[in-house]
Amino acid sequence: MGGGWGKQGSGVPLSERVRPGGAATAPEAPSCPARHCWVSDAVDGEGVKRPGLLVEWRHDELRWEGRVIYAAQLRPGVWVTVEEWLPAALLTPL
Repeated sequence: MGGGWGKQGSGVPLSERVRPGGAATAPEAPSCPARHCWVSDAVDGEGVKRPGLLVEWRHDELRWEGRVIYAAQLRPGVWVTVEEWLPAALLTPL
């Protein structure tokens, strides 16, 4: 199997390696819309802010809401992943 851990490299760090004929380039990646946030009033009702990942915004007729993913405690010692739309008032930047 090629590329195993036991093989010696060329001694040139990856950051300094280039392809013959020019510098290595990577395609431009689009900016990721996801942002870290704190979730107040998590579904487990423990009253503790949970770290979350805000992945999308939407606006209904009355308010802004964010779609977030975070961990909540289902039972003592048992955690689950929750994805839900929450009012923007319950989300704060991390």
